[in-house]
Amino acid sequence: MTIQESGTARPAGRPRSEKAEKAIIEATLDLIGEGMGVSELSIEAIASRAGVGKTTIYRRWSNKEDLVVDALATLKAPVPPLAGTSVRDDLISLLDTMRSEAGNPRSRCVINIAMSEADRYPQLMERFVKRAIEPRKAAMRDVIKRGIASGELRADLDVDMGMAILTGTMMWHTKWGPAGDLPADLAERIVDAALAGMTP
Repeated sequence: MTIQESGTARPAGRPRSEKAEKAIIEATLDLIGEGMGVSELSIEAIASRAGVGKTTIYRRWSNKEDLVVDALATLKAPVPPLAGTSVRDDLISLLDTMRSEAGNPRSRCVINIAMSEADRYPQLMERFVKRAIEPRKAAMRDVIKRGIASGELRADLDVDMGMAILTGTMMWHTKWGPAGDLPADLAERIVDAALAGMTP
């Protein structure tokens, strides 16, 4: 909600403060990152950490789950722009976004803690997946389908299996691979290994 020009009506309520919203999101992520699960997390604790009143939070989010979804979504970068020049290049761009995110210990920690309660908060997790994960899956699915149509990939390729091979391999490296920074060329290596079995 923004302040309207003088002389025009402004919707009821105070204008939103980007600074306050950022403080609330950061407070939520900080508390989760410190080990506070979603079940323990409270609006009171978030308000205290952010230095705002509870009403400031409730003006923006109707409940704790809505706030957590928005906070977690900020940890996921948007789908990168895809050049569309080759399937290989676009797949590398998509996987490299995953690699970059995995290099952020705070983001990885927060997501892991939040996901550990997926059984208790299935709707929260479903909404997070829909908002932050599904757009990436859709982008990768489109790239692979485009590759099949153009002849860059095998005509009989199982699209979902191809996606699982690509993303699953990157997730293995980010979660169980060697400790330390992930190699800068990891996405390229994964895509090239996968394409060896996906090309005609």
